[in-house]
Amino acid sequence: MNYSTLKKTVALSVVSLMALGAAKAQTSTDSTKTVSSATSSAKVFGGLGQYNHISIGINAGMLSGQTPLGNNVTTHFTPELGYGVSIRDAFSHFFSLSLDYLGGTVKGNNDGYQYGPSKFGGIDYKTKTNAVSLNAIVNFGSVSFLHRANAVNFYGDAGYGLDFYKPKFDLAGGTEGAFANVYSNTVKEVVVPVGVGVKFKLSDALALNFGYKVNFIGGYNFAGYHSYPTQNRYSYSYGGLEYTFGSSAKKNIDWVNPIAMMYDELYDAALRQEVEALKGRVTNVETAVADLKKDSDGDGVSDQFDKCPNTPAGSVVDGSGCVIVFPKDTTKKDSVKAAPYSNIQFEFDSSVLRTSSYPVLDATSADLRATGKTLTVAGYASSEGTAAHNMRLSKDRANSVKTYLVNSGVDAKHLKIKAFGETHPIADNSTEEGRVANRRVEFHQ
Repeated sequence: MNYSTLKKTVALSVVSLMALGAAKAQTSTDSTKTVSSATSSAKVFGGLGQYNHISIGINAGMLSGQTPLGNNVTTHFTPELGYGVSIRDAFSHFFSLSLDYLGGTVKGNNDGYQYGPSKFGGIDYKTKTNAVSLNAIVNFGSVSFLHRANAVNFYGDAGYGLDFYKPKFDLAGGTEGAFANVYSNTVKEVVVPVGVGVKFKLSDALALNFGYKVNFIGGYNFAGYHSYPTQNRYSYSYGGLEYTFGSSAKKNIDWVNPIAMMYDELYDAALRQEVEALKGRVTNVETAVADLKKDSDGDGVSDQFDKCPNTPAGSVVDGSGCVIVFPKDTTKKDSVKAAPYSNIQFEFDSSVLRTSSYPVLDATSADLRATGKTLTVAGYASSEGTAAHNMRLSKDRANSVKTYLVNSGVDAKHLKIKAFGETHPIADNSTEEGRVANRRVEFHQ
């Protein structure tokens, strides 16, 4: 294919892509006139399925052996035609992967080199190149704090691939004529393209691209003669069109501003209604919890479960909030006379004082401090568990009461500790009511 035919082919492809984009834009305008002015239903974290994100592009431009990165293989600017095709898939508003092809001819001219007639042993070269690479593209234009919609995107890209090239060259002072020396085989070497570009929105589906790339070759023979230590590289300045496939009902991910989308989500009426409804449910739960905690008579049993409301302050109650009446045990030979102080009740397998016991303990403390009496703090347990465990538990209960009284000002020498374990029950241990009564501390004189 000669250059004339190639130029006609590229021009025809550009016109075809423009016509396709215009047709899609017209269809979208005709069939969705009301949609274009409406807020998009897309969500920031809604996934790629809500966007059009796969595109194909064609480009053409100028290949040159010169780059702005220092020492070059050629001393003269000798541009030649380059052309390319790309297939791109966007994985987010900011990141894409693109499979690119770049073809054309890179030409160099060292005629008139200031240190002699040649550079690296050669005067001219003309290398046919075909490069294929996978490129990562970072889009810098999706986020805009000034505009809701994007129309211009800036991007950078870098990739890795292979360059299949075949150079022709003319040795300095050669007699065989220009470009008489030709490599017998196509050379295959690594190519690393690095570039920047800008994209202009023509329609939601069609974009106009302009960019510049430097292609770094992993070798020193691109010009046909060895150029070490000067690295082989060439530049590509291009313009082209890119068409994004997909339904006209979806947005092109390239032109969506996630900052504007986030703002829309935060101020979405339905979302705000959901938040208000959630606040209402939280308030209801807080009210229910407050009702569960309400204890009007202060006996330690909430009103919702208190079967005996308005019990007198300081009363010892069971789990239903009813006053416990303790019968005296006079059948045991080692029983002792009970003091005129109320018993202190405990929960199952616990030696922690209940708040409902504080009034009784405070009254006991006040009497002991006033009279100077000496009492025995006797601990008991119900019959669940082993006898040894219940003995330890009854002792811990007695110590809990003694600690409270000492902290309230009672002299510790006026309090003696005695543990009875599960012996001396005051109620039937075969019933729950009886076991509740037996989990106690008594005051003996």
